[in-house]
Amino acid sequence: MNYAEIKKTDIANGEGVRVSLFVSGCTHRCKNCFNAIAWDFQYGKPFTKETEDELLEALAPAYIAGLSLLGGEPMEPCNQRALLPFLKRVKRELPHKNIWCYTGNTLEGGAFKEKDKNCEATAELLSCIDVLVDGLFLEELKDIRLKFRGSSNQRVIDLQKTLQTGKTVLYLE
Repeated sequence: MNYAEIKKTDIANGEGVRVSLFVSGCTHRCKNCFNAIAWDFQYGKPFTKETEDELLEALAPAYIAGLSLLGGEPMEPCNQRALLPFLKRVKRELPHKNIWCYTGNTLEGGAFKEKDKNCEATAELLSCIDVLVDGLFLEELKDIRLKFRGSSNQRVIDLQKTLQTGKTVLYLE
């Protein structure tokens, strides 16, 4: 997996001050995507053990609330496979930090509606994520007044409560 960018103090992509990892690669190609440069799976730099270490160091300070995953598309199957060991490491080493993930996919019953986005890593990866912002960015539903999402079709989901209950529980209305 490659990544496009790391922001070590981000306040736009989840609650509190966060570390944001923008992965490379996306097949959704939403019209007027804010990060179209990251559609290319080869764009950016390789995600390595050194990258993981850098991210963990950036996450360590008490004022950092957690990690946000964006793209590109973190939930492309090849990205899921690369992110799973890292997210398990974050949960193990920094269990008090929360993880937000932005995806163009739509969550349904603990998996993705888009069958081609589910792979052997999906269920375990989802179990590591606290808040999932799901749904494609749709230009015709763009609304700059929305918190933590770009269009009104997107949902901010409390993923752990959703996985526990089997019903979608919104984090934000």
